[in-house]
Amino acid sequence: MLDALGLDTVTDLVYREMLAHPDDGLTGLCGRTGLAERAVHAALDRLSEMALIRPASGDGERLHAVRPHLAMQILLARKQAEVAAQQQQLEESRAAAVRLISEFADREAAAPGDDVEHLRGLDNIRDHLAVMNRAVRSELMAFAPGGPQTPDNMRNSRPLTQELLGRGVAIRTIYLDSIRNDPATVAHAEWLMSVGAEVRAVPSLPNRMIIADRRAAVIATDSDDTSEGAVVIRTPGVLATLCSLFETTWQAAEPFSAAARPPAEDTLTRQQHEVLRLLAQGATDEAIAKRLGVSPRTARRISTTLMARLGARSRFQAGVHAAQRGLFRD
Repeated sequence: MLDALGLDTVTDLVYREMLAHPDDGLTGLCGRTGLAERAVHAALDRLSEMALIRPASGDGERLHAVRPHLAMQILLARKQAEVAAQQQQLEESRAAAVRLISEFADREAAAPGDDVEHLRGLDNIRDHLAVMNRAVRSELMAFAPGGPQTPDNMRNSRPLTQELLGRGVAIRTIYLDSIRNDPATVAHAEWLMSVGAEVRAVPSLPNRMIIADRRAAVIATDSDDTSEGAVVIRTPGVLATLCSLFETTWQAAEPFSAAARPPAEDTLTRQQHEVLRLLAQGATDEAIAKRLGVSPRTARRISTTLMARLGARSRFQAGVHAAQRGLFRD
């Protein structure tokens, strides 16, 4: 069925079996396909070459077959580059993609196009983001909580960022103020601005979120462990609310190019204001640390300093004293 996309019958069969039985190893694939080990190895090499399989996250011994939606995007792109003039053959390829997706629709948490789609696990999140990044046309907006970024993530994201900006996609990212303490992340934020992206910072963020073209939003289902899963939202009313939240946060955020200005001696920093607000809500040091993207020890130090400054005996009392003194007002 997928010959038109460059997948021979044997490779097609191995790919389908990997989708249907993701936990099968080499022995299982041989048993289910009836193929010799040598033939299965050759098919796996071909799938790897075409980027249709890769080592699973956290388990280099197991192979992950990318979801059919991403596979079709990859195969169609290859074919379009090779036979751009053969429009009829390209249309046949699209039909083959639709048939494959429909065959495995019942294995997906939700079909693309549904108002709400659940993505389970890091591999499926990455697959979806890859499709989304290929489809975005005008704008990407993102909340980036969690503090400093890992060197690998920053390095690997740069080619995609440049490709999106080259296509005219506007990129706006909101980081936490706490990343100013990490030179590598600061350097990455400055690089983003140098190539045309916009970056701002706030004291705290509620969750990781990416909005594409104001048509779809991807939000982590667990703000403490963003690799656990995500939800894709396409409901117009909910999207309008999320876009409004982003714009409100963006307006309140400080342009990252501005150095963190030290406050006057008798005033509080933006981060201290946010800690007081969280203390007034009864947040623990651990909860405050996650919102600010700092260690629990740092959050505890900030809380203790504020309590002493306000003459408060408890965290909640510190929040009350701050409210009474009007410290929550801009």
